[in-house]
Amino acid sequence: MMAQLSGKSIYLTGGASGIGKAVAEEFIQEGAVITILDKSVDGLNLLKEQFGEAVQCIEGDVTNYEDHEKAVNKAVETYGKLDVFVANAGVFDGFAKFNHVTAEAMSSAYDLLFNINVKGYFNGAKASVDELKKTAGNMIFTVSGSGFYPDGGGVWYTASKHAQIGLMRQLAFELAPDIRVNAVAPGGTLTALNVIPPLQPFVKSVDNETKANSIKLRNPLRIAMSSEDHVAAYTLLASNKSRAITGEVISSDGGLGVRGLS
Repeated sequence: MMAQLSGKSIYLTGGASGIGKAVAEEFIQEGAVITILDKSVDGLNLLKEQFGEAVQCIEGDVTNYEDHEKAVNKAVETYGKLDVFVANAGVFDGFAKFNHVTAEAMSSAYDLLFNINVKGYFNGAKASVDELKKTAGNMIFTVSGSGFYPDGGGVWYTASKHAQIGLMRQLAFELAPDIRVNAVAPGGTLTALNVIPPLQPFVKSVDNETKANSIKLRNPLRIAMSSEDHVAAYTLLASNKSRAITGEVISSDGGLGVRGLS
C-alpha cells in the first residue's frame, strides 16, 4: 500500500516536541519529507539524528518573518517544492486568572503570547503562500478546544485560539481555489506546553497525574490524550484524500462538543 503522503514536502513549526514532533514522525512514516522551524537546538538535533535526510532543521523564532522565509527556501532548495504548511508552534498561559494578574503582567503576557500563537501563524502562512500556490497545496493550523469553549486555558490562550480559527477561515476563503486551509483542535493533552514567563508567578504547578485526571473528567470519552492521539487528523488533512475539505476544524478532543451538563 502506498504511503498517504508519499513525495510531499511539508513545512512544520514547533516540530521538536509535543504534538508537533508526533506529527513530524507520522508524516515521515507516511512518506513525506519535512522542514522544521523550532527554537530547541537539542530537539532539532535529535530529529536530525533520527530521520537524516528526510528532515531539514532550522533553528528560529516564529515571531520573526525572515526565519519562516529561510525555512521555506530550505524546503524548496532541498526537496524542490512545498506542498503543506503546518502552523503548530505555541505557548500557554497556564490557566492564569485574569482577576489575579497585574496590569503590567497582563500586557506583557498579551504581547508575548499573541506574537507566538497568532503572529507566528500569520508569518508562516505568508512565507508559504506563493510556493503552496504552485503545488495546489494546503495549510493546517493547530488550534484547540479553547477556540470554541471557555476554561481550556486563561483569557490569553483562549483568545489566541479563537484568533487562529478566524485566521484559518478567512484564509480558506481568500486562498480558494488554489490552497486549502484547515485546522486540528486537540483537547487537553499530556504534553509540555510552555507557560509564558510573565504569567508564571500567577500559576500553580500541577503534576502529570493530577493533570491527567482533570482531562479525563472534562471529556465524554474519559481519556487523557497523548500527542500521538491527534496525528491521524493531520495526516488526513495533509493528504490528497481531503481535497474537498477547506475552512474546517477537526476536533480531536475526546468529545467536548457533546459533553452536556453532566
